[in-house]
Amino acid sequence: MSREILLLVEKCAHTFSFYDVASGDALEHIRLPDFPHEFVVDAQNRYAYVGHYGIETSSHKGEGGTSIFVIDLQARKHVRTLDIWPYRRPHGLAMDEQGRLYVLSEGDSTLLIFDAPQERDVPDRAIPSGGYKSHLVALTRDGETAFALNLLSNTVTRLKPQDPTQAPQPLQPGGRPEGNCFSADEKVLYVATRSDNSIVAVDTDSLEIVARGKTGIDPTRIYRDRNDRLYVTNYGETSLSVFDTALNELGRIDLASTAIAMSFHPTKDLAFVTLKDQRVGMLDLQTRQVTRYFNTLLEPDVSQVIVV
Repeated sequence: MSREILLLVEKCAHTFSFYDVASGDALEHIRLPDFPHEFVVDAQNRYAYVGHYGIETSSHKGEGGTSIFVIDLQARKHVRTLDIWPYRRPHGLAMDEQGRLYVLSEGDSTLLIFDAPQERDVPDRAIPSGGYKSHLVALTRDGETAFALNLLSNTVTRLKPQDPTQAPQPLQPGGRPEGNCFSADEKVLYVATRSDNSIVAVDTDSLEIVARGKTGIDPTRIYRDRNDRLYVTNYGETSLSVFDTALNELGRIDLASTAIAMSFHPTKDLAFVTLKDQRVGMLDLQTRQVTRYFNTLLEPDVSQVIVV
């Protein structure tokens, strides 16, 4: 019989955790070096790759970490560590359909590529992001194009990870671009600009902004569900903004606490919203109501549901 497991990083508890979706019970907490942040899971749900950011937030001072932790999802153990030294503060992570791992070093504004992360512990290539304080990365499924979201230069830069001879191509969507997601066909990149309380749609070919919408206060993340609705986490208030793909606002979802991140159930109209009050809320995407909560450790962040 299959079991649904929510994988969750808890930044200030310094853990990568496994929760039973049906009961909300914690199944395993893997203690990691201080302040793990983002993670990504391979297509086989075999391994998770967790970035060791190494400091609490992007506004904190410090060198940060230089490692990626490999978690065996079957054994529920930290089994290997990838080394990205001298590149610091890995944050944005992505994998393409060929299983290559992409790691964005915020400390050195560099995108690192592991062609076979299950076999090799150091990167195969590194390319400059073309911006400063490069925080998150958006990657096409084939791995041919990436976009770096650069908080300090207020830019988004288009990169060609397989061709290091191509220079980054920048655009300026607004202040402190961070949240991002692609349209289903990857022809549009949606970007949240925190300083402007806005969401913009960028044509990924021309790099032109083709639509804008107004979010709540301090939008930090964007997620697209299987019905092509966009959800924006408003970090300056306790709400989610909901848009269609033309950036017409479909409404606001009021929450009990500030949303940090969210993820979707792989087959149901259900989302898991990590909240600043150390809970995960299970959000029914049809009724837009939180149906139940379960408690987490300190500072829950990125999550993903797998079926085992």
